[in-house]
Amino acid sequence: MAFENKLIQQRIEKAQILKDAGFNPYANDNARSTTIKKYLYVNSDIEEKENKRDEKRHYCISGRIKFFRIMGKASFIKIEDESGILQAYVARDNLPDGFYNDFFKKHFEVGDIVEVGGFPFITGQGELSLHATEIKMLTKSISPLPEKFHGVTDKEIRYRKRYLDLIMSSDARKTFTIRSKVISLTRHFFENKGFLEVETPMMHPIPGGANAKPFVTHHNALGIDRYLRIAPELYLKRLIVGGFEAVFEINRNFRNEGMDATHNPEFTSIEFYWAYKNYKDLIEITKEYFKYLFEHLSLPSILPYGELEINFDKFSEVPLLESLVTIGEVPPDIIKDKENIITYLNERNFSANAEMTLGQLQGELFDAFVEKKLINPTFITEYPVEISPLARRCDKNLDVTERFELFIAGREISNAFSELNDPVDQYERFQAQVQNKDAGDDEAHEMDEDFIEALSYGMAPCAGQGIGMDRLVMLLTNEHSIRDVLLFPAMKPINNEENISEEK
Repeated sequence: MAFENKLIQQRIEKAQILKDAGFNPYANDNARSTTIKKYLYVNSDIEEKENKRDEKRHYCISGRIKFFRIMGKASFIKIEDESGILQAYVARDNLPDGFYNDFFKKHFEVGDIVEVGGFPFITGQGELSLHATEIKMLTKSISPLPEKFHGVTDKEIRYRKRYLDLIMSSDARKTFTIRSKVISLTRHFFENKGFLEVETPMMHPIPGGANAKPFVTHHNALGIDRYLRIAPELYLKRLIVGGFEAVFEINRNFRNEGMDATHNPEFTSIEFYWAYKNYKDLIEITKEYFKYLFEHLSLPSILPYGELEINFDKFSEVPLLESLVTIGEVPPDIIKDKENIITYLNERNFSANAEMTLGQLQGELFDAFVEKKLINPTFITEYPVEISPLARRCDKNLDVTERFELFIAGREISNAFSELNDPVDQYERFQAQVQNKDAGDDEAHEMDEDFIEALSYGMAPCAGQGIGMDRLVMLLTNEHSIRDVLLFPAMKPINNEENISEEK
């Protein structure tokens, strides 16, 4: 940070003047007695008093100055803490001799963090305020804040300097408060259902658990590469093999892929696994989970999202192939023929790889013609085996799996399935994935011999699900970029001229 800026230099000089006068501009003996929210609540009765004040009550409030208006012998400031904002009246005659003119008016300014002591009163404009009898500098701000009424409008600055965004925007703080509550409520929901929270490795010897390209690191002591985890799935299922019957983990995953409005290289998810249950049971617990969140966050069942309205009272289930016809309006005679699908996609300017299997091409049709139309919560079920390497086959149709993905507002929110627990079938599917990787698919699974061995000891019938917490918070807070719900999103280096554009 350069201190050559003229305004910054002026503020540094003001801090030095305070030091020279015996006032520490970075004091640490704060005497705050209450928060602004509590102050406003406990003094709400001042309006009923005859003189609209109570000088017998004394409070000490600490916060950042967000507004400063000097009116000769008196000034009004507004200070803000995490709980709210409060107006304070600061008059010359209520402070020590000379302090108001020599120090307060000259060296206190917007951005400074102060401690103000005084009593409650109602202004002539009817606003509950604090009549200051003392004021003290706690932290001198040497960088001026952005202009008050516009705040931080440049998204690049908001994401790179989140601290500044949080200082200027109560809405930003509200979003991240809700995010924290969602994580906490999620933990409580699953604990109350009898699930055990666990922790599994973040560095894996073999990348697995999802189709994604991993980040690679190196362990010097062992002399081997390790992979930041793309999903915790295979370790959590090892715990089911070991005898735990209901486990969950809320943590970060890492995927070495592009960045856009819904993707960040590191993201938060919950994954949970439930013995003696199947994917139908997961559909029901997912509905319960959303109901629990909405009740505890006091959200309406019909939630706005941009120009959309999402009705969380209307969950529906549709098999994938059926959705291609009924939602995507793909001709029914197309969906079970590879060549017809390729022609259909190419004619509509979607690229189609002739090397793809039928199931993969059906997935391409879904991505192109169905996904964006799924506004209300929709469980898409019965995914093709070729795109579900860890899911159990349906007994009545071996070409599809007992799997669903939940879509809301045209985006995938969760992925779930009855887990494959046949070690021979799992081995064969891993082999097919290895062949895909050898053919150039960077996101295909590798063979995990240890996981196959774990399955060989027997894993109880089981169902598992992963829910993307970032996308969920986006929905609940009406945010349209994942960067708006991540405190510190991944950003390209400032000196990197490569343009990584954000999807609109």
